[in-house]
Formats: sequence, C-alpha cells, structure tokens
Amino acid sequence: MPGSGYMFDKFKDECGVFGIFGHPEAANMNYLGLYALQHRGQEGCGISAADGSSIRTHVGGGLVADVFKDNKIFNRLPGQAAIGHVRYSTAGGDSLKNCQPITVNYSRGSIAVAHNGNLVNAQEVRFELEKSGSIFSTTADTEVIVHLLARSQADALADRMAEALRAVRGAYSLVFLTETRMVAVRDPSGFRPLVLGKVDGAYVVASETCALDLIEAEYIREVEPGEMIVFDKDGMTSMHPFEEQKISQCVFELIYFARPDSTVFSQQVYEKRKDFGRKLAREHAVEADIVIPVPDSGVPAAIGYAEESGIPFQMGLIRNHYIGRTFIEPQQSIRHFGVKIKLNAIRDVFAGKRVVVVDDSVVRGTTSRKIIKMIRNAGAKEVHMRVSAPPTSYPCYYGIDTPTRKELIASSHSIDEICKYITADTLGYLSIDGMRRVVGVEDGTCGNFCDACFNGDYPVKFPRLTDDDQLGLF
Repeated sequence: MPGSGYMFDKFKDECGVFGIFGHPEAANMNYLGLYALQHRGQEGCGISAADGSSIRTHVGGGLVADVFKDNKIFNRLPGQAAIGHVRYSTAGGDSLKNCQPITVNYSRGSIAVAHNGNLVNAQEVRFELEKSGSIFSTTADTEVIVHLLARSQADALADRMAEALRAVRGAYSLVFLTETRMVAVRDPSGFRPLVLGKVDGAYVVASETCALDLIEAEYIREVEPGEMIVFDKDGMTSMHPFEEQKISQCVFELIYFARPDSTVFSQQVYEKRKDFGRKLAREHAVEADIVIPVPDSGVPAAIGYAEESGIPFQMGLIRNHYIGRTFIEPQQSIRHFGVKIKLNAIRDVFAGKRVVVVDDSVVRGTTSRKIIKMIRNAGAKEVHMRVSAPPTSYPCYYGIDTPTRKELIASSHSIDEICKYITADTLGYLSIDGMRRVVGVEDGTCGNFCDACFNGDYPVKFPRLTDDDQLGLF
C-alpha cells in the first residue's frame, strides 16, 4: 500500500488568473481578484500593470497578502490595465523565477502573460526552440508561448498569438498584457475555466466567478473554448482563430477545485457538489446515525448525502485553518501527528455512533486511514466511508498536479482492498455514470467534460509516459 508520509491526501491546486482593462485602480482591483482565487495556488503570485507606455511587474513567493503587504508596491504598479496570477507549480517546479506573470521585452515592445493549465508538448517545443538559439530564463511551460510569440512574423498581435498557440497542445487559460492592450485566450478543448465580467466600465477576466463577486463586477459569460478576446481603447473584440476541438472541461473543477460559491462551466459549484452527495446516497445507502464531512471540501457533498438519506448532518471534524498550506514536521518521531494538526474529532459527536464520513476524493488513502482511526478513537461504533467522486486511477496532465499513477491507490487496488487499508467498515464511491448524470450528461458518454483521471481516456494526447512519470517541464 502507499506510504504514510503525506499529510493531506488531495490533488493539488492548479493556478488562477485575473485581468482587468480600463480601470484607474487596476493593480488594486487585481489584488482583490487574486485574493479571491487564492485557493487555486499558494506557492507564489504576481501582478503586471500597464500604463500605456510600459509594463511593470511585481512577483513573489507565498500568499497574496504576504507578497503585496506594502502599499508602496501598488504605487509602483500604475496604469489602467493589469493581469495577475496565483501559482501552484504543475510544470517547472516551485522556484521563484517561475512565478507569473512572466514579463519580457522583445522587438515589438513588452508583453506579460499569466497561464492556468499545462502544455503537454512543451518539452518538445522547447527543445526545438533551444536548437535554433532561444535562451530560456525559467523552467515554466508558459515561457514556451512567449518565445513562439516573439518569433512570429505576423503583423497583428492577435495573429502572432494565434500562430504561437497553434504550435502548442494541452490546457491553457491565458491572459496577456501589452503596453496598451489585454488579451484573454482559452484553449479549444476548454479544459480550464475562464469567465468574462465588467465593473465600472472596465472589462474583467478571471478563472472563477468568485473573483468577480469580490470586486462587485457583473458576470457577462464564459470565455468560450477556442476564443480569443482583445481588449483595447476601442472596446472588446472576440475571435475564434483555432481549429475546433471536442470540448473537454475538467470535471474535477466541479468536484473539488473551484470555490463552492463560483459558477464554473455554467454550473453552480455548491449545488453540484450537493447533487454529487445526493447521488452517492442513492448509490451507496447505509444505516447510520450521523453524516459528517471531511472539511472543508467535503461539506457540500455531505449535506447532499444527509438530505437524501435522512441521516442527520453533523460537523464532527474541525479543521485548523491557521497552520498554512503545509506544515513542516521537524522530527521523524512526531510525524504521526500530521493529520491531527489539521483536523480534530469532537468526541461527543462520535461516541457510540454509526458514522458516514463523506469526502470528495481519495488519492493515496493515507489521510483517509488516519481520519478513520481518529474517528474510531473518538468512540464511533462504525465508520462508513463515502466518496463523492469515482476512484481516481490516472494522473491529470492538463493543469492539475497529481501523483504518479503508481501512487494512486485506486490504480492498483480494488475497492474492497482500499476499504481494508483505510480500515472502514464499508466504502462506496460515486460511479462514473452517476457523476456524469449529475453534471448533465445522460447518454453514457463524458459529454463536454474530461474525466480522464477516472478512466484514462485522455482527450489530448501527450508523449508516452511510464507509471513513474508525471508530465512536467523539468
């Protein structure tokens, strides 16, 4: 079975992007937008601002509030247009030099870019660029796009961007900034979300609608898969410069990644997560006294399970929100405290009870095993584990940092074996068909969603990898 050295057994967040054009406090509004998107990346962040003649950028490692804690920083970011990025390293490692936006000067001026996603052919494109003389300053796949853009001989900015992006494959929601324009692009498959809004006459793009809500922007619509939108002094121009592809929106955005108060792929995330829980209760009913979530992400599904089953909902596990994203355990002798540092059980809730524990995913199984032990130690009579997603058996290569396949417990163990390992009395996962029906797909296919992490059916092909590999740039 997988090892126990992981404290919190979840897929890791991807990245988030935000852009605003035509606002006198663009950098400040960007800060607020990134604050709302903090859940999408906590390793680093940055803002680039343009004032009509130049672009200025500030990036740093850590949370938004820490990187932009000095008001003087905003005085150095003037202009009515700005783009921003919160980072979790899916490709290129977590070095500070890989923080975004990436800003470069080239023969046609300056440009900054922020990227959410992962380019599956970035390594091969980079190799060809280096053979012809390109010098890279980061290991992020995003820089490949910048080099391709700089090499294009097309006259119009939109044409240069389209030419560059036709050379790459994979997932990208991108926001570009020049001295006088902002451009938003979503890949033709539409893997990652990107939405369009407006506030005080300024256009806004963001990874999720929760960022629009914070700045009180009006939600207009999604940026469409394969759409490029150019914002300039004349307004907004939309175009579709790419060959049409099958739409493959990441279903895990609805299951886990997006904030519950967001609307993603035109679906309200909180309600969908409750619906996953309701469907799970119909597929895996059990006699029990209470339903409890693994907080925080398991809460909506647990509410749905409780409502459908009629079993009372309780918050039996309390999460410590003040330890940061990671916790450094200084001594090998105290490593077994890992989960207890983050979660604690309320004994009065569990004592003598038959408990249904609802979580949104089980990756390696290590944290589930520790949580169940904690619940039993608090006095639970039975513990029934329910997961509001199908078994995760395959890595993601489209912008989510997942373990290698051999680390995913469901890739090599049956549900009965997983149940025995995590020491639950019973274990039930939401079926793939049940998940698809909840998101509105009734014909037995995946519809407009990518669910490759459950079945290995990858919509965009990539270099052949072994079970030890994860797709990344170095």
